[in-house]
Amino acid sequence: MFGLTRCGFLVVLTVWAGQFALLAQIDPYPRALVQLGYNGALEGKSPLAAYMFYYRNAPNFLGRTNLTLRLALAPVYLDTELGIAHALGENTDLGLGLAGGGYADSYDEIRGGRFLENESFTGHGGEASVSVYHCFNPDSQIPLNGLLRGIVHYSTYHRTDQTAVNFQLPSDQTTFSFRTGLRWGGKEPMLFPDLAMELSAWYEGYFRTGSERYGFAGDREIETITHLFWMQALLAYTFPESRQNFYINFTAGTSVNPDRFSAYRLGALLPLVSEFPLSLPGYYFNEISARNYALLGANYIVPLDPKHHWNVNFTGTTALVDYLTGFALPGNWHSGVGAGLLYQSQSLKVMVGYAYGIDAVRSSGRGAQSIGVLMQFDLGKAKQELFSPGQPGRWRGFQKVLGALGD
Repeated sequence: MFGLTRCGFLVVLTVWAGQFALLAQIDPYPRALVQLGYNGALEGKSPLAAYMFYYRNAPNFLGRTNLTLRLALAPVYLDTELGIAHALGENTDLGLGLAGGGYADSYDEIRGGRFLENESFTGHGGEASVSVYHCFNPDSQIPLNGLLRGIVHYSTYHRTDQTAVNFQLPSDQTTFSFRTGLRWGGKEPMLFPDLAMELSAWYEGYFRTGSERYGFAGDREIETITHLFWMQALLAYTFPESRQNFYINFTAGTSVNPDRFSAYRLGALLPLVSEFPLSLPGYYFNEISARNYALLGANYIVPLDPKHHWNVNFTGTTALVDYLTGFALPGNWHSGVGAGLLYQSQSLKVMVGYAYGIDAVRSSGRGAQSIGVLMQFDLGKAKQELFSPGQPGRWRGFQKVLGALGD
């Protein structure tokens, strides 16, 4: 099957410092997480929309208090960074990153609500990065962090069994990029966070070794220079008594000289697919290609039992988009809604859900449906539950093994 040939999982860890560089600083907390997400369309044929990876953050790496190792490992992709605290001053840290592997640079062409396999192809690559993290207000309760990051990325492209014979692939390319931004507050790299607040603004520039035409008789182009500008505001809060939780996110972006590889792409409900996921429930993953966008999303969780293990989750998103040239659809608004059943304990979160893309274009008209699964397993908390002090005895030990996944 095409999906298995492409790879069992979409390896879409955010390029450069990975999707877990979420505080614009070196992550100061030890973490060991397994994350999984899947979206499956119920109408039409869609590209595979899934991820599975292990994330490890290890402060005090090699016994050095100023070293932190961050590692994100997917089935065929590795993204890692060594953080050096205070390397450039008391409040300025340095990060040295390496990443590479298979399928992360693949491109799926989705136009007019259709997945065009004959215009899609796989991509592999690797990169190196240098990052500078600075905290402007180390004594404040809410940190203001800045980021400067330089990256060199090499990509190589290959046909799939479905790529058209007369479709010319882009040449292997080297891309130099630069990201800078300010983030006030932040969000932990967790599924459905209990508490978070962020205001941030970003710039990212892509500088390629040259422009190039590819496709059917050169009908599409890779731009030499592209500029992206975007901002994000979010708030997550859990009410102490009821344990109901809400999450609101607003993000907007614009671009200069975007192409297919650098345009904003919206679609699907995969909240940990990147550092800045542009979710549209019910849509294909990366279905909408935009030059400019504004997106507002909200999520609300309501517990169903006294221990708050079983919950119902409601989500909704609406977006105003200015399409990339050649990708226009009737109307500029796109909205989606969804609901799911969520189970959560100290170490495990699993949600099975349904989503409806209200404005998605399909052969039957407007509207599209999808199902999805999201899972997070916290190995650190599971270990604490398993080996926490208690009465000795075989039965007590057996209870602990079971309790690692529940009460």
